[in-house]
Amino acid sequence: MQPQPTAGFRHRTVRTPAGRLHLVEQGTGPLVLLVHGFPESWYSWRRQLPALAAAGYRAVAIDVRGYGRSSKPEAADAYRMLDLVEDNAAVVRALGEEAAVVVGHDWGSTIAAASALLHPGVFRAVGLLSVPYAPPGGPRPTDVFSRVGGPGQEFYVSYFQEPGRAEAEMEPDVRGWLAGFYAALSADTMPAPHEPDPHFVTPGGRLRDRFPADVLPAWLGEGDLDFYAAEFERTGFTGALNRYRNLDRDWEDLAPHRGAPIRQPSLFIGGTLDASTTWMSDAIDAHRTTLPGLTASHLLDGCGHWIQQERPDEVNRLLTDWLATLRD
Repeated sequence: MQPQPTAGFRHRTVRTPAGRLHLVEQGTGPLVLLVHGFPESWYSWRRQLPALAAAGYRAVAIDVRGYGRSSKPEAADAYRMLDLVEDNAAVVRALGEEAAVVVGHDWGSTIAAASALLHPGVFRAVGLLSVPYAPPGGPRPTDVFSRVGGPGQEFYVSYFQEPGRAEAEMEPDVRGWLAGFYAALSADTMPAPHEPDPHFVTPGGRLRDRFPADVLPAWLGEGDLDFYAAEFERTGFTGALNRYRNLDRDWEDLAPHRGAPIRQPSLFIGGTLDASTTWMSDAIDAHRTTLPGLTASHLLDGCGHWIQQERPDEVNRLLTDWLATLRD
């Protein structure tokens, strides 16, 4: 099976603090910047680009630094949140625009939120998919994650901290690892509640030991998997994993914004079967305070983590309906 059609997509690179940042755009009109998560690509927005373009927007999906055709700085601390935010702001300027709506999924949601928080004059509205907004602050992140799961289980975020450790699991079989990870967090292929949770590693084990085997979720064709695998075969996973390795740096960098709300118009869309939604339900409940500009919030019943790929038509409708309110 071939990847889904990408006719009409325009590829280009622009200069940002990362060096080179690759993006794909379609359409004309107000700028909507789309930011992917882990372990993904601009391609994760392939079903949103034409829908947004048809609705009268200039839709732009980026490869976050460390991914795809974008630059991959060697230093681990080059992937701190402040740097990713500045990349986003630089993209807006490079495209000749003064402002944009920013929409992110997974880590991209957190990056989008930080972009709106730190550059409210540039990012006039923010859409968050799967991961709700939690203001900066609280305990040191690595201390928190080291306690998640209890004895005999290591949380995946902690597992990702040591340089080279997760790469040694992922890179010998990129395609197989990605297939398992995508399946583990998809509604139609994720493990049943009574089965071992794929977000954890047992002592001496691997994350993939808990992935579903030899099955692809309905949203992921063989050609789509080929595309993702080819991107990570070329780049490796270190740039992507370095995002996790900057959690404590982000905590320090963003300390001046502890507890700060995002006041621009905002949107949240989550899936009821997504651990990001269930584990962070308190953050969703707090959105009335932390996102005072929240104009729409939706939980898609029976949807997993890869929300814009699992339920593209529904997400496209919610996005375009929300974006239309920003034009009023």
